[in-house]
Amino acid sequence: MKGSNGSSNNSAQVEDCNSGQDVNGLAGNSDKGKGKVDADCEYADCRSGSLLEKGFYDETEVTGTEASNYVNVYHQSSSDFSQMGPFPGQSDGLNSVERLAVMTNQFPLKRPTGRVVALVEKSLRRDAIVGFLHVKQWFSYRELYRKDAKKNSVAFDHEYVALTPTDPRFPKMIVFVRDLPDCIKKRLEDGDVTIEMELLAAQIEDWSAESPFPRARVSHSFGRGGELEPQMNAILYQNTICCADFPPQVLSCLPNIPWDVPLEEFQTRKDLRDLCIFTIDPSTASDLDDALSVERLSKDSFRVGVHIADVSYFVLANTALDIEAQIRSTSVYMFPRKIQMLPSLLSEQMGSLNPGVDRLAFSMFWELNSMGDVLDRWIGHTVIRSCCKLSYKHAQDIIEGIIDVEKSNTLEGYPLLHGQFEWTDVIRSVKCLHEISKTLKEKRYNDGALQLESSKVVYLVDEYGVPYDSRLSERIDSNYLVEEFMLLANMTAAEVISRAFPDSALLRRHPEPNLRKLKEFEAFCCKHGLSLDTSSSSKFRQSLEKIREELKDDSVLFDILISYASKSMQLATYFCSGELKDNLYDWGHYGLAIPIYTHFTSPLRRYPDILVHRTLAAVIEAEELYQKQSGLHKSNNGKEVSRRCFTGIYFDKEAAASPQGKEALSSAALKHGIPSPELLADVAAYCNERKLASRHAEDACEKLYMWILLKKKEILLSDARVLGLGPKFISVYIQKLAIERRIYYDEVEGLTVEWLESTSTVVLNLSGRKRLFKRGGLGNYMALGNVAWVVRPYDLGVETGCINDRDATCMTNNEAAFPDLEPIANSWIDPGTFPLTLHLLSTIPVAVYAVGGDDGPLEIGVRLYMSSYLK
Repeated sequence: MKGSNGSSNNSAQVEDCNSGQDVNGLAGNSDKGKGKVDADCEYADCRSGSLLEKGFYDETEVTGTEASNYVNVYHQSSSDFSQMGPFPGQSDGLNSVERLAVMTNQFPLKRPTGRVVALVEKSLRRDAIVGFLHVKQWFSYRELYRKDAKKNSVAFDHEYVALTPTDPRFPKMIVFVRDLPDCIKKRLEDGDVTIEMELLAAQIEDWSAESPFPRARVSHSFGRGGELEPQMNAILYQNTICCADFPPQVLSCLPNIPWDVPLEEFQTRKDLRDLCIFTIDPSTASDLDDALSVERLSKDSFRVGVHIADVSYFVLANTALDIEAQIRSTSVYMFPRKIQMLPSLLSEQMGSLNPGVDRLAFSMFWELNSMGDVLDRWIGHTVIRSCCKLSYKHAQDIIEGIIDVEKSNTLEGYPLLHGQFEWTDVIRSVKCLHEISKTLKEKRYNDGALQLESSKVVYLVDEYGVPYDSRLSERIDSNYLVEEFMLLANMTAAEVISRAFPDSALLRRHPEPNLRKLKEFEAFCCKHGLSLDTSSSSKFRQSLEKIREELKDDSVLFDILISYASKSMQLATYFCSGELKDNLYDWGHYGLAIPIYTHFTSPLRRYPDILVHRTLAAVIEAEELYQKQSGLHKSNNGKEVSRRCFTGIYFDKEAAASPQGKEALSSAALKHGIPSPELLADVAAYCNERKLASRHAEDACEKLYMWILLKKKEILLSDARVLGLGPKFISVYIQKLAIERRIYYDEVEGLTVEWLESTSTVVLNLSGRKRLFKRGGLGNYMALGNVAWVVRPYDLGVETGCINDRDATCMTNNEAAFPDLEPIANSWIDPGTFPLTLHLLSTIPVAVYAVGGDDGPLEIGVRLYMSSYLK
């Protein structure tokens, strides 16, 4: 298992922004629109905001902060559902939809617009709605109805309540009371208002073209919205992630325990148990997919080995275990909880490359020179015995010389060694692999590879899985060491299977960035004197390296730039080679700057890797069959020769195209259950959907942990950078949490806003004027407390309920797993003062806090942190 419980490097959430006179900044050009897109790439979780054309904001201003987002408060819509019962004013919602349709036609932004004329297929997301009921109005209506029950003939069956989804992209829904589960209906009839605090699972049943509101049915309750377990279960439900136990028919596919490598496997596999092989993983990992080895062949050449768990030996095609693995598609890591793709008996025991035990592996060896060039390679099935399980920190200590050969006799607290090897063997191997990985990394970068990453948030949890603290973490050399060899193995597997099976190889592609977003980012850099060349991934990387050097004294700004650069990256996806047979250019992986790529190194947690293993095994078997049929497996003196016509560096096209080669490849594909191109394309699409769902679940879990942490500590004080600003709101980036949020200050009681458009500057100041209603009489002004947390200067020395950065944070034994991480809280934050002048990229103090839970969706709210005697 590679990775940790940290949040994504570029996980800052960029919410909708308005352009024109409303906002200027990093989010986009000041006079052009920006659409909302979810993007995903190999190394980052990227989300972009949207910039609406000038005029949109004013037209929709009638909804006020209700239409903005869920950050500051959980708003109930002023548009209700029906003239009946507690929901008058259905026309308000219809009018809003009509106005939006008109504006869309008038302002098509930079992208084509269209009209929905028919639904071809209903989305599966309709069946996984999570939300809260709103019943107070229903209670009021019900009371009135009972008083006039003799005269009112409206049946109870026609009454309904409102359901507000936690996902703001869904509209409010109506739920008939008669369709509620009995337990919820009983509480409703008993007048239990606390039902509003519970997270509910629902499905959309119908959405007629005439109604702005879909009709939903509630199936069950998860529990209180402010508690950890209900929220975790809701995340799994929302992303349709199966967390049930594996059924008996699946477990019956596994060998009986205790299990040892069968003797016949030693006859057909290469025995590597006398080779110094070890794993490097997170300290908490229990499913060990990969192991490494290295041998020095001469002064300037090495043999490097990557050994991957041979999961396809256990997971045979079309068995119940295979079908279950395909349905789950991927393991989901919601630290400390792990929802496995395969039963733990396989993923943590029989298949895992645990130290000191014989294990089946799929191995790749490369002979490399000092320049990182591959001179030769070998691919095949092996039996290995790992001598130790290193953590990334153990490997880093070796790289940094904290432990070395001379000190290897006093290694307390380090893992046990197994077999005939000593620490000197492991230490030399790690150092050698580190030097080779640096060469490979430099070679990749010279070829144009791009890397976008910054610090990430890591959460520390107690024995009950509840987060109690967080840290900032960055990748270290030992992470890169493992990454380089996993990349090499994946690239090798892609090359071999695509040559042998050009129509039925499962590959992974990463398209070029979104050109519009890339140009907007380039324009921003240019505006601030930063030169950026995005003509190729190589030029892009070189430009970012120069910018890094220019901003060496402003690491926060560079992190922001990396976060925004990643948003232009598109989604990396699996595909069947036959789908793009005539478009080989589209096979490429932009981020890695390589023409072909796949996933091979994590079969314990990714189903595509299992398919790649089967395909690679078919290539090896076809190669052996061809050699036997062609009489090429022995030389004239009777000794075996190794002519790797399909798996070697040089692919023999003539052999593959010959009758014997075609027959060998076809027979091997049938034996190993290689899917047809059509079926493989469907599997690839499904795996893409599941991978994205797992990413969303993991992101939601990290947001939940952040919310719980802030809820427990009440308020976090931090510096933030202004990324966009206008007369109505600012967008700020909080580096300590790697998130972006908005602060709305328009129509605030006691606050004046001066917007200087020529200099893109905002001046906020306190005002003594009382304004009870907004312009047009469409509601009250927001209270100042919704925008700023104002403290009196003489209160600054008094203990408060917040965590300022000078406060000590509680620690438990869990912290030992992350001893070198930088604490989130580490310095004193001074409040700002009025008048407050804001401009692009200025640093301001903010108060971060948790919103929602029992009364709405979880969100992270942000307010200005100010000091004033006029509080």
